Amino acid sequence: MLQVSVVREHQEEIIKRLEIRNLNGKELVSQVIELDDRRKKTQQELDANLAEANSISKQIGGLYKEGKIDEANVLKDKTTELKELNHKGSEALHSAENELRQLLYTIPNSPHLSVPKGNSEEHNEVVYEHGEFPSMDDDAKPHWEITDKYDIVDFELGVKIAGAGFPVYKGKGARLQRALVNFFLDNATAAGYREVQPPLLINEASGYGTGQLPDKEGQMYHTADDDLYLIPTAEVPITNIYRDVILKESDFPVKNCGYTQCFRREAGSYGSDVRGLNRLHQFDKVEIVQLSHPDKSYELLDEMVEYIKMLLTKLELPYRVLRLCGGDLGFTAALTYDFEVYSAAQKKWLEVSSVSCFETYQSNRLKLRYKDENGKMQLAHTLNGSALAFPRIIAALLENNQSKKGVKLPKDLVEYAGFEYID
Repeated sequence: MLQVSVVREHQEEIIKRLEIRNLNGKELVSQVIELDDRRKKTQQELDANLAEANSISKQIGGLYKEGKIDEANVLKDKTTELKELNHKGSEALHSAENELRQLLYTIPNSPHLSVPKGNSEEHNEVVYEHGEFPSMDDDAKPHWEITDKYDIVDFELGVKIAGAGFPVYKGKGARLQRALVNFFLDNATAAGYREVQPPLLINEASGYGTGQLPDKEGQMYHTADDDLYLIPTAEVPITNIYRDVILKESDFPVKNCGYTQCFRREAGSYGSDVRGLNRLHQFDKVEIVQLSHPDKSYELLDEMVEYIKMLLTKLELPYRVLRLCGGDLGFTAALTYDFEVYSAAQKKWLEVSSVSCFETYQSNRLKLRYKDENGKMQLAHTLNGSALAFPRIIAALLENNQSKKGVKLPKDLVEYAGFEYID
C-alpha cells in the first residue's frame, strides 16, 4: 500500500500518478491526509494524558511519604479519570489507525509516470514485436481440435472430475507440461534465480502482504474451515518468504523462481476467449521474483523483460511486448509489461506473461525492509514476472507448428520432451 509519509511529502506527484489510473487523485490524497491528521491528533492527546498520569503517579508516591494523605487521594482520583480518558483515547487511536489502513488497502499503487493514460487494453502501448506469423493451411485447426485429435488434453474428463477449466493432460500432453517445467526452471537458474518450491495454500496475512486481499478476494479459492487460500500465482508465497524480514543492502538483488500450479475462480467472458486452454481455473506456471534496492528496480525490470524475450525466442513463437495503460494496470503494480504470443489458427494474440515493478507497494504491507549505508531502515522494491504461464504457450505451440506430419516442437524443447513431434 502507499506510504502515508510519501503521500504527504509528494502530494502533487501522487495525485498526478493516480490520475493515470483515471482516479480522483486529489480526493484520495486529501482523504489520506485528513485521516492521518486525525490519527496524529488522537496520538498526541493520548501521549499527553499518559505523560500527565505518569507525572501524577510519581507525585502521589512523594505525598504519601510526606504524610499528605488527603492531597495524595485527590491526585489518585485524578489518575482514575485519566485512566478512563486513556482507555477511550486508545480505542479512538485504534479506530483512526484502522480506518486509515482500510482506506490505504482500497487505493491502488500509483503508476510510474511512463505508464500511458487510457481506459482499457485498447490503449496499451506496443513497445516491441518479434518474429513472423507462420503461414497456415486453410484447414489449420485451433488447439482444442488438435488436442482432441492427438488425445493429449481432455477437457471433458476434467469437467467430469472437477468442472470446466480443469483439463486433464495425457500422454505427450502431460510430457510436454513436464518438459516446460524443466525448460523454464533450468533457464531461470542459469540466469541466477534460486529455485524454491512454496506451498500452494496461503494464509490471510500472505494475501494481504502482496495485495491479492482484499482486491482479488472474489477470484481466489478459499477453504473456509482452515481460512486458507489457494494461490493465484507463485508470486504470493515466494514474496511472502520475506514478510517481516530485514535485509542488508549487500543482499540485493534477491532472485527467486518457482514452479507451481495456480488457481483462479474467474473465467472471464464466454466464447472463444475462454475455449480450450485460453482461460483456465487451474494452470501451471514458473514465476520469477526479485527484491531490489529502490535505485535499481527499473533497471532490473528491463533485465526481466529481456529474459522473457529470450524464452519466447527459444520457443520460436512470434510475440509482442506491451506497456499497460493506467486503465489496464494491475492493482498493485507501478509499471507492467505484458507479453503476448500470436496464435495462428485463432488469429489473435494470447497473453502469456506479465512482468511488473511494484516499487514499495508490496514491501510496505509486508514490512520488507533493509538497512541502508547509514543504518536507517528503508523499504525494498519488489518485482515479479511469469516465466512463463503454460496453457497459452501450449496453445500457440500446437497451432503454430501443426503440419500433416504432426505438431513439431521447437528445437530447444525437444531435449526436454524426449520427442520431436506430437503425432
